Amino acid sequence: MSIQLAKSEFQILGCFPVISQLRPHFEEAKFLEQVRYQMKEGYQIAFLEIEEQAVAVAGFRISTCLALGKFLYVDDLVVDELKRSQGYGKQLFQWLIEYAKNHGCEHLSLDSGVQRFGAHRFYLMERMRITSHHFGIEL
Repeated sequence: MSIQLAKSEFQILGCFPVISQLRPHFEEAKFLEQVRYQMKEGYQIAFLEIEEQAVAVAGFRISTCLALGKFLYVDDLVVDELKRSQGYGKQLFQWLIEYAKNHGCEHLSLDSGVQRFGAHRFYLMERMRITSHHFGIEL
């Protein structure tokens, strides 16, 4: 079992079966192109691998803002639905925290869809707090 950053096309595409469970609107054919584009803006993918298969995936970026200072923002965090409740999400989440600390971040934050009750339980158990409401509008 290891956690690493996806760098190669093979590693990025190996994360697709898991991340598509969170982002089902994405087509595999466009996934690599989109990830490579986002990587130019600082996006990275970390994945927990067991027996050469990704079972937990996190897409994230490091940024800075007036409200938080330097922070790690988690765009995507998902564990394969057949592998949940086995501690893989906790391991990947702890890895993200250590990564953030090692890169001088003062905060780790994420948004979670209001319907994702299981994810909310997980985040609260990991000592995260609900610190704001996120508002959006389609343009």
